[in-house]
Amino acid sequence: MVHSQLFARCVHRYQGDQRVRHYSFREQFLCLAFAQLTVRESLRDIEVCLNARPERRYHLGFGQPVARSTLAEANESRDCRIYSDLAQILIGRSRQLYCGEDLGLDLEGTVYALDCTTIELCLSLFPSARHQRSRGAIKLHTLLDLRGPIPSFVHFSDGNRPM
Repeated sequence: MVHSQLFARCVHRYQGDQRVRHYSFREQFLCLAFAQLTVRESLRDIEVCLNARPERRYHLGFGQPVARSTLAEANESRDCRIYSDLAQILIGRSRQLYCGEDLGLDLEGTVYALDCTTIELCLSLFPSARHQRSRGAIKLHTLLDLRGPIPSFVHFSDGNRPM
């Protein structure tokens, strides 16, 4: 199945484009992917970079100029489970592509590595991520199959949760 159809299915599952008139999930995803791939540092940076060359923006798939207020509102209000589902689908496909890659290890069976990383967050922006009295954090749990460079499982939890 084509990636755009997979994404549309994820959006439909959570009724993501319901009551959305102008700025679709697809456009939001394009903005976020562009920002990640070009190492943009802020919403203003994304807006300026995308709107600098309108003819190129059009060819990237954007119909209208990108406004940082619209992107900020979309990031704040839309269901993140859509991107979580899409990520799980893409991880599954990527693992199939890289499963035969040689890492220089002589392993007979499947071996996994588990990593748990604490990511500190600003409490004024993420009040629900209270880790300590004056600090915020979440934990990122990653399970990596050593036969390929793609994680098998990724999970976020409270910063207080033990591994």
